[in-house]
Amino acid sequence: MQRIIESAADWRGPDMAQSSDWIYELSKADVAEIETALKSAKAMGLSFDTLTRENFVLPNFSRVMAYALDMLENGPGIYHLRGFPAQRYDKDDLRLIYWGLGLYLGTAVSQSKMGDLLGDVRDFGVDIASPEGRGYKSRQQLSYHCDSCDVVGLMVLRTAKEGGLSIIASSLAVRNEIARTRPDLLDVLYQPYPWSWNTQEPPGEKPWYMQPLFSQVGDKFSCRYIRMQVLNSQRFEDAPRLTDQQREAMELIDKLASSDEFRFFLEFKPGDVQFINNHVALHSRTEFHDYPEEDRKRHLLRMWLSVPNSRELAPGMGIIYRDRRAGALRGGFPSRTGQHLYHTVHAPATD
Repeated sequence: MQRIIESAADWRGPDMAQSSDWIYELSKADVAEIETALKSAKAMGLSFDTLTRENFVLPNFSRVMAYALDMLENGPGIYHLRGFPAQRYDKDDLRLIYWGLGLYLGTAVSQSKMGDLLGDVRDFGVDIASPEGRGYKSRQQLSYHCDSCDVVGLMVLRTAKEGGLSIIASSLAVRNEIARTRPDLLDVLYQPYPWSWNTQEPPGEKPWYMQPLFSQVGDKFSCRYIRMQVLNSQRFEDAPRLTDQQREAMELIDKLASSDEFRFFLEFKPGDVQFINNHVALHSRTEFHDYPEEDRKRHLLRMWLSVPNSRELAPGMGIIYRDRRAGALRGGFPSRTGQHLYHTVHAPATD
Protein backbone atom coordinates (compact mmCIF):
# COMPACT_ATOMS: atom_id res chain seq x y z
CA MET A 1 0.00 0.00 0.00
CA GLN A 2 1.39 3.39 -0.99
CA ARG A 3 1.87 5.80 1.86
CA ILE A 4 0.80 8.86 -0.17
CA ILE A 5 -1.16 8.70 -3.42
CA GLU A 6 -0.34 11.56 -5.77
CA SER A 7 -3.37 12.74 -7.73
CA ALA A 8 -5.26 15.84 -8.87
CA ALA A 9 -8.08 14.49 -6.71
CA ASP A 10 -6.02 15.28 -3.58
CA TRP A 11 -7.18 18.84 -2.92
CA ARG A 12 -8.09 21.05 0.02
CA GLY A 13 -11.37 22.89 0.44
CA PRO A 14 -10.11 26.51 0.48
CA ASP A 15 -8.18 25.94 -2.76
CA MET A 16 -11.24 24.52 -4.53
CA ALA A 17 -13.45 27.32 -3.23
CA GLN A 18 -11.07 29.85 -4.84
CA SER A 19 -10.80 27.95 -8.12
CA SER A 20 -13.23 27.93 -11.04
CA ASP A 21 -11.46 25.24 -13.10
CA TRP A 22 -14.15 22.72 -12.15
CA ILE A 23 -17.09 25.06 -12.94
CA TYR A 24 -18.47 25.61 -16.43
CA GLU A 25 -20.74 28.60 -17.07
CA LEU A 26 -23.17 27.84 -19.87
CA SER A 27 -23.22 30.31 -22.74
CA LYS A 28 -26.31 31.44 -24.67
CA ALA A 29 -25.20 29.13 -27.47
CA ASP A 30 -25.00 26.19 -25.04
CA VAL A 31 -28.51 26.86 -23.74
CA ALA A 32 -29.85 27.21 -27.29
CA GLU A 33 -28.28 23.89 -28.30
CA ILE A 34 -29.80 22.09 -25.33
CA GLU A 35 -33.17 23.70 -26.03
CA THR A 36 -33.01 22.57 -29.66
CA ALA A 37 -32.25 19.02 -28.54
CA LEU A 38 -35.24 19.13 -26.18
CA LYS A 39 -37.62 20.42 -28.86
CA SER A 40 -36.46 17.76 -31.29
CA ALA A 41 -36.86 14.98 -28.71
CA LYS A 42 -40.37 16.13 -27.83
CA ALA A 43 -41.35 16.46 -31.49
CA MET A 44 -40.35 12.82 -31.98
CA GLY A 45 -42.34 11.79 -28.90
CA LEU A 46 -39.25 10.42 -27.16
CA SER A 47 -39.26 9.37 -23.50
CA PHE A 48 -36.59 8.23 -21.03
CA ASP A 49 -36.84 4.72 -22.48
CA THR A 50 -36.25 5.85 -26.06
CA LEU A 51 -33.95 8.86 -25.67
CA THR A 52 -30.36 8.25 -26.79
CA ARG A 53 -27.28 10.34 -27.51
CA GLU A 54 -28.08 9.99 -31.20
CA ASN A 55 -31.52 11.60 -30.83
CA PHE A 56 -30.58 14.14 -28.14
CA VAL A 57 -28.02 15.84 -30.31
CA LEU A 58 -25.48 18.21 -28.73
CA PRO A 59 -22.87 18.76 -31.45
CA ASN A 60 -20.85 21.35 -29.52
CA PHE A 61 -21.90 20.93 -25.89
CA SER A 62 -21.00 17.24 -26.09
CA ARG A 63 -17.37 18.40 -25.92
CA VAL A 64 -18.07 20.02 -22.55
CA MET A 65 -19.56 16.76 -21.28
CA ALA A 66 -16.55 14.80 -22.55
CA TYR A 67 -14.28 17.22 -20.66
CA ALA A 68 -16.45 16.77 -17.55
CA LEU A 69 -16.02 13.01 -17.82
CA ASP A 70 -12.24 13.39 -17.90
CA MET A 71 -12.23 15.85 -14.98
CA LEU A 72 -14.30 13.46 -12.91
CA GLU A 73 -11.95 10.52 -13.35
CA ASN A 74 -8.55 12.16 -13.90
CA GLY A 75 -9.02 15.60 -12.34
CA PRO A 76 -10.45 16.75 -9.01
CA GLY A 77 -13.40 14.34 -9.16
CA ILE A 78 -16.05 17.08 -9.28
CA TYR A 79 -17.53 19.10 -12.12
CA HIS A 80 -20.27 21.72 -12.00
CA LEU A 81 -22.45 23.19 -14.74
CA ARG A 82 -23.94 26.57 -13.93
CA GLY A 83 -26.23 29.04 -15.66
CA PHE A 84 -28.98 26.90 -17.15
CA PRO A 85 -32.26 28.88 -17.03
CA ALA A 86 -34.38 26.29 -15.22
CA GLN A 87 -37.21 28.75 -14.63
CA ARG A 88 -38.07 28.67 -18.34
CA TYR A 89 -39.08 25.03 -18.30
CA ASP A 90 -41.58 22.82 -16.52
CA LYS A 91 -40.46 19.82 -14.49
CA ASP A 92 -41.12 17.30 -17.26
CA ASP A 93 -38.90 19.24 -19.66
CA LEU A 94 -36.17 19.56 -17.02
CA ARG A 95 -36.27 15.82 -16.37
CA LEU A 96 -35.84 15.10 -20.07
CA ILE A 97 -33.01 17.64 -20.39
CA TYR A 98 -31.19 16.21 -17.38
CA TRP A 99 -31.64 12.66 -18.66
CA GLY A 100 -30.27 13.71 -22.04
CA LEU A 101 -27.20 15.29 -20.44
CA GLY A 102 -26.62 12.14 -18.40
CA LEU A 103 -26.45 10.08 -21.59
CA TYR A 104 -23.28 11.98 -22.48
CA LEU A 105 -21.57 10.81 -19.28
CA GLY A 106 -22.63 7.22 -18.87
CA THR A 107 -25.38 4.79 -17.93
CA ALA A 108 -28.00 5.39 -15.25
CA VAL A 109 -28.22 2.65 -12.60
CA SER A 110 -30.93 1.96 -10.03
CA GLN A 111 -30.88 4.06 -6.86
CA SER A 112 -33.04 1.72 -4.78
CA LYS A 113 -34.82 -1.63 -4.86
CA MET A 114 -37.75 0.22 -6.45
CA GLY A 115 -35.67 0.52 -9.61
CA ASP A 116 -35.71 4.34 -9.79
CA LEU A 117 -33.19 5.62 -12.33
CA LEU A 118 -34.09 9.30 -11.97
CA GLY A 119 -34.62 10.15 -8.31
CA ASP A 120 -36.36 13.08 -6.67
CA VAL A 121 -34.36 14.66 -3.85
CA ARG A 122 -37.01 16.21 -1.61
CA ASP A 123 -38.13 16.21 2.00
CA PHE A 124 -40.38 13.18 2.37
CA GLY A 125 -40.11 13.26 6.17
CA VAL A 126 -37.75 10.29 6.39
CA ASP A 127 -35.45 9.96 9.42
CA ILE A 128 -31.96 9.18 8.14
CA ALA A 129 -31.16 7.26 11.33
CA SER A 130 -33.99 4.75 10.74
CA PRO A 131 -33.26 1.26 9.35
CA GLU A 132 -34.52 2.31 5.92
CA GLY A 133 -33.23 5.90 6.13
CA ARG A 134 -32.05 7.47 2.86
CA GLY A 135 -30.67 11.00 2.87
CA TYR A 136 -32.30 12.10 -0.36
CA LYS A 137 -35.72 11.72 1.26
CA SER A 138 -34.94 13.87 4.31
CA ARG A 139 -34.32 17.53 5.14
CA GLN A 140 -31.88 16.60 7.92
CA GLN A 141 -28.19 17.42 7.78
CA LEU A 142 -26.27 14.62 6.12
CA SER A 143 -22.95 13.24 7.25
CA TYR A 144 -20.12 12.89 4.75
CA HIS A 145 -20.73 9.95 2.47
CA CYS A 146 -20.40 8.42 -0.99
CA ASP A 147 -23.23 7.06 -3.12
CA SER A 148 -23.16 3.51 -4.48
CA CYS A 149 -22.10 4.31 -8.03
CA ASP A 150 -19.17 5.74 -9.97
CA VAL A 151 -20.64 9.23 -10.39
CA VAL A 152 -23.62 10.93 -8.74
CA GLY A 153 -25.31 13.81 -10.52
CA LEU A 154 -27.72 16.41 -9.15
CA MET A 155 -29.81 18.92 -11.09
CA VAL A 156 -31.30 21.76 -9.06
CA LEU A 157 -34.92 22.64 -9.85
CA ARG A 158 -35.69 24.69 -6.72
CA THR A 159 -33.68 25.66 -3.65
CA ALA A 160 -34.87 25.76 -0.04
CA LYS A 161 -36.03 28.81 1.89
CA GLU A 162 -33.05 28.29 4.17
CA GLY A 163 -30.12 25.87 4.22
CA GLY A 164 -29.45 22.92 1.93
CA LEU A 165 -25.86 23.92 1.13
CA SER A 166 -23.77 21.32 -0.68
CA ILE A 167 -20.52 20.41 1.12
CA ILE A 168 -17.70 18.55 -0.60
CA ALA A 169 -14.37 17.16 0.59
CA SER A 170 -11.71 15.06 -1.10
CA SER A 171 -11.71 11.54 0.34
CA LEU A 172 -8.27 11.06 -1.17
CA ALA A 173 -6.98 14.11 0.73
CA VAL A 174 -8.51 12.66 3.90
CA ARG A 175 -6.89 9.30 3.16
CA ASN A 176 -3.46 10.87 2.60
CA GLU A 177 -3.73 12.88 5.82
CA ILE A 178 -4.54 9.69 7.75
CA ALA A 179 -1.52 8.06 6.09
CA ARG A 180 0.67 10.90 7.38
CA THR A 181 -0.72 11.12 10.90
CA ARG A 182 -2.38 7.78 11.78
CA PRO A 183 -1.03 4.99 9.56
CA ASP A 184 -2.32 2.45 12.08
CA LEU A 185 -5.89 3.57 11.36
CA LEU A 186 -5.23 3.66 7.62
CA ASP A 187 -4.62 -0.09 7.75
CA VAL A 188 -7.94 -0.54 9.58
CA LEU A 189 -9.86 1.36 6.89
CA TYR A 190 -8.60 -1.04 4.21
CA GLN A 191 -10.04 -3.98 6.16
CA PRO A 192 -13.70 -5.12 5.85
CA TYR A 193 -16.36 -3.34 7.90
CA PRO A 194 -19.90 -4.62 8.51
CA TRP A 195 -22.56 -2.71 6.54
CA SER A 196 -26.34 -2.70 6.64
CA TRP A 197 -28.19 -2.89 3.33
CA ASN A 198 -30.74 -0.48 4.88
CA THR A 199 -33.52 -2.72 3.49
CA GLN A 200 -32.01 -2.65 -0.03
CA GLU A 201 -30.61 -6.20 0.13
CA PRO A 202 -31.01 -8.50 -2.89
CA PRO A 203 -33.64 -11.25 -2.49
CA GLY A 204 -32.39 -14.09 -0.31
CA GLU A 205 -29.40 -12.15 1.05
CA LYS A 206 -28.63 -11.28 4.66
CA PRO A 207 -29.50 -7.69 5.67
CA TRP A 208 -25.80 -6.94 6.21
CA TYR A 209 -22.53 -7.50 4.33
CA MET A 210 -18.80 -6.85 4.66
CA GLN A 211 -16.87 -4.20 2.71
CA PRO A 212 -13.84 -1.97 3.39
CA LEU A 213 -14.16 1.81 3.50
CA PHE A 214 -10.90 2.34 1.59
CA SER A 215 -9.47 0.27 -1.25
CA GLN A 216 -7.17 0.73 -4.23
CA VAL A 217 -5.80 -0.94 -7.32
CA GLY A 218 -2.32 0.34 -8.12
CA ASP A 219 -2.40 4.12 -7.61
CA LYS A 220 -6.19 4.33 -8.13
CA PHE A 221 -7.94 4.89 -4.81
CA SER A 222 -11.61 4.28 -4.01
CA CYS A 223 -13.56 5.27 -0.93
CA ARG A 224 -17.03 4.01 -0.05
CA TYR A 225 -18.24 5.52 3.21
CA ILE A 226 -21.77 5.86 4.57
CA ARG A 227 -21.47 6.09 8.34
CA MET A 228 -25.11 5.36 9.17
CA GLN A 229 -25.16 2.20 7.07
CA VAL A 230 -22.09 0.94 8.92
CA LEU A 231 -23.62 1.77 12.31
CA ASN A 232 -26.96 0.23 11.31
CA SER A 233 -25.20 -3.11 10.80
CA GLN A 234 -24.99 -3.35 14.58
CA ARG A 235 -28.78 -3.87 14.73
CA PHE A 236 -28.19 -7.43 13.53
CA GLU A 237 -26.95 -9.89 16.13
CA ASP A 238 -25.05 -12.02 13.63
CA ALA A 239 -23.12 -9.08 12.15
CA PRO A 240 -19.54 -8.63 13.45
CA ARG A 241 -19.23 -5.99 16.17
CA LEU A 242 -17.38 -2.82 15.26
CA THR A 243 -14.03 -2.61 17.02
CA ASP A 244 -12.79 0.44 18.90
CA GLN A 245 -10.24 1.03 16.15
CA GLN A 246 -12.88 0.84 13.44
CA ARG A 247 -15.01 3.41 15.24
CA GLU A 248 -11.99 5.65 15.84
CA ALA A 249 -11.08 5.49 12.16
CA MET A 250 -14.60 6.59 11.15
CA GLU A 251 -14.48 9.42 13.66
CA LEU A 252 -11.22 10.57 12.10
CA ILE A 253 -12.73 10.56 8.59
CA ASP A 254 -15.61 12.71 9.83
CA LYS A 255 -13.33 15.04 11.77
CA LEU A 256 -11.04 15.69 8.82
CA ALA A 257 -13.78 15.94 6.18
CA SER A 258 -15.77 18.42 8.29
CA SER A 259 -12.80 20.66 9.03
CA ASP A 260 -12.34 23.97 7.21
CA GLU A 261 -9.02 22.69 5.88
CA PHE A 262 -10.64 19.92 3.84
CA ARG A 263 -14.23 20.94 3.02
CA PHE A 264 -15.86 23.72 1.09
CA PHE A 265 -19.47 24.87 0.78
CA LEU A 266 -21.37 25.35 -2.45
CA GLU A 267 -24.64 27.24 -2.61
CA PHE A 268 -26.91 25.73 -5.23
CA LYS A 269 -28.82 27.84 -7.73
CA PRO A 270 -31.76 26.66 -9.87
CA GLY A 271 -30.37 25.14 -13.04
CA ASP A 272 -27.10 24.00 -11.47
CA VAL A 273 -25.92 20.51 -12.38
CA GLN A 274 -23.33 18.93 -10.07
CA PHE A 275 -21.36 15.75 -10.79
CA ILE A 276 -19.16 13.99 -8.19
CA ASN A 277 -16.89 10.96 -8.52
CA ASN A 278 -17.83 8.87 -5.48
CA HIS A 279 -14.49 7.06 -5.44
CA VAL A 280 -12.47 10.20 -4.59
CA ALA A 281 -14.91 12.74 -3.12
CA LEU A 282 -17.20 12.83 -0.10
CA HIS A 283 -20.30 14.97 -0.07
CA SER A 284 -22.74 16.23 2.51
CA ARG A 285 -25.55 18.75 2.89
CA THR A 286 -26.66 21.14 5.58
CA GLU A 287 -30.15 20.84 7.04
CA PHE A 288 -32.75 22.82 5.15
CA HIS A 289 -36.15 24.41 5.75
CA ASP A 290 -38.69 24.68 2.97
CA TYR A 291 -41.16 27.31 1.90
CA PRO A 292 -44.74 26.43 2.91
CA GLU A 293 -45.97 26.49 -0.69
CA GLU A 294 -45.69 23.11 -2.37
CA ASP A 295 -44.45 24.51 -5.68
CA ARG A 296 -41.61 26.38 -3.94
CA LYS A 297 -40.19 23.48 -1.90
CA ARG A 298 -36.59 22.36 -2.45
CA HIS A 299 -36.41 19.87 -5.30
CA LEU A 300 -33.40 18.29 -6.98
CA LEU A 301 -33.16 15.49 -9.53
CA ARG A 302 -30.57 12.77 -8.98
CA MET A 303 -28.89 10.21 -11.21
CA TRP A 304 -26.44 7.49 -10.30
CA LEU A 305 -24.15 6.90 -13.25
CA SER A 306 -21.83 4.12 -14.30
CA VAL A 307 -19.22 5.78 -16.50
CA PRO A 308 -17.14 4.28 -19.33
CA ASN A 309 -13.79 5.66 -18.10
CA SER A 310 -14.12 4.42 -14.51
CA ARG A 311 -11.26 2.86 -12.54
CA GLU A 312 -10.70 -0.80 -11.73
CA LEU A 313 -11.88 -1.65 -8.22
CA ALA A 314 -10.43 -4.00 -5.60
CA PRO A 315 -12.07 -7.38 -4.85
CA GLY A 316 -13.59 -6.10 -1.59
CA MET A 317 -15.78 -3.65 -3.55
CA GLY A 318 -17.49 -6.38 -5.54
CA ILE A 319 -20.62 -6.64 -3.40
CA ILE A 320 -22.02 -3.30 -4.53
CA TYR A 321 -20.18 -2.86 -7.82
CA ARG A 322 -20.29 -6.54 -8.88
CA ASP A 323 -18.24 -5.98 -12.05
CA ARG A 324 -15.00 -4.39 -10.86
CA ARG A 325 -13.31 -4.01 -14.24
CA ALA A 326 -12.33 -0.54 -15.43
CA GLY A 327 -15.15 0.94 -17.51
CA ALA A 328 -17.60 -1.80 -16.55
CA LEU A 329 -21.34 -1.31 -16.25
CA ARG A 330 -21.76 -1.42 -12.47
CA GLY A 331 -23.11 0.08 -9.25
CA GLY A 332 -26.63 0.72 -8.00
CA PHE A 333 -29.08 -1.66 -6.34
CA PRO A 334 -31.00 -4.66 -7.69
CA SER A 335 -34.77 -4.32 -8.06
CA ARG A 336 -37.25 -6.23 -5.90
CA THR A 337 -37.13 -9.05 -8.45
CA GLY A 338 -33.37 -9.36 -8.08
CA GLN A 339 -32.82 -7.96 -11.56
CA HIS A 340 -30.08 -5.36 -11.79
CA LEU A 341 -31.47 -2.32 -13.56
CA TYR A 342 -29.53 -0.27 -16.09
CA HIS A 343 -31.03 2.11 -18.60
CA THR A 344 -28.76 1.44 -21.54
CA VAL A 345 -25.26 0.26 -22.45
CA HIS A 346 -22.19 2.42 -22.25
CA ALA A 347 -21.68 4.89 -25.04
CA PRO A 348 -18.16 6.01 -26.02
CA ALA A 349 -16.56 8.47 -23.62
CA THR A 350 -16.00 11.03 -26.38
CA ASP A 351 -17.47 11.80 -29.78
